[in-house]
Amino acid sequence: MNRTDSHSHLPWPAPAKLNLMLHITGRRADGYHLLQSVFQFLDHGDRLWFEPLADGRILRHDSLRGVPLEQDLIYRAARLLQGHSDTRQGAAIRLEKRLPMGGGLGGGSSDAATTLIALNRIWQLGMGIDQLAALGLQLGADVPVFVRGQAAWAEGVGEALTPLSLPEPWFVVLIPPVQVATGEIFAATELTRDCPAITIRDFLAGLGENVCQPVVASRYPAVAEALDWLGQYGQARMTGTGACVFAAFDSATKAQQVLAARPEGWQGFVAQGRNRSPLLERAD
Repeated sequence: MNRTDSHSHLPWPAPAKLNLMLHITGRRADGYHLLQSVFQFLDHGDRLWFEPLADGRILRHDSLRGVPLEQDLIYRAARLLQGHSDTRQGAAIRLEKRLPMGGGLGGGSSDAATTLIALNRIWQLGMGIDQLAALGLQLGADVPVFVRGQAAWAEGVGEALTPLSLPEPWFVVLIPPVQVATGEIFAATELTRDCPAITIRDFLAGLGENVCQPVVASRYPAVAEALDWLGQYGQARMTGTGACVFAAFDSATKAQQVLAARPEGWQGFVAQGRNRSPLLERAD
């Protein structure tokens, strides 16, 4: 493999996602929640670089502060792919972290998916997308969404995916200064867990909400404040189990104007929705 093919110079994107809706329709016997959700990607996210190593080591040049290496999804994804393929190759991995942790944008899952896709290519393993998605599911329910890279209607625990073609508006995404643990919200006694199932047609007709939003807003005043402020300009919603909130706009200009008006000290960004993940474009 030549150096250009190794992709060591060029970054691999790990794009953010938004949950455009999130219902919980029940619970499995093992405790996992049964979901209905819609995922769409953004043209904004983390970036990763991979340098192949012949000695089998997996090196992280910039491990996430406070995250033990064994819990780092990037490291775990690389080791999982190694073990499944029996390759003797390794990699040095560098991450530029641009997505907040505990924000509901899927940063860790996206990083893991990018690691699987990139190292499958760099190590020339030849594994198909279904194999990589199955491996990704071992790392987290959201990882297959990022591996497959298509906007999707999700059911089950989030792994049963139906591709969707959605409008691709410009989003203002606000990042409240809190981290929300998914486990905390899914364990909340006040969380609605018996939503009637809806159909894709129902969603496209305007039905669907995020049942986690009122729970998070009541527990995290900063999230409630961001929802209230952004709601002046459009329909403000929370993604996933939070903490980030978003609203859609018809143009980049309008979205940038809204972002520029945010209160001093608030963090956020503008990004366009993408039905096809930037990761797939990079892989191609």
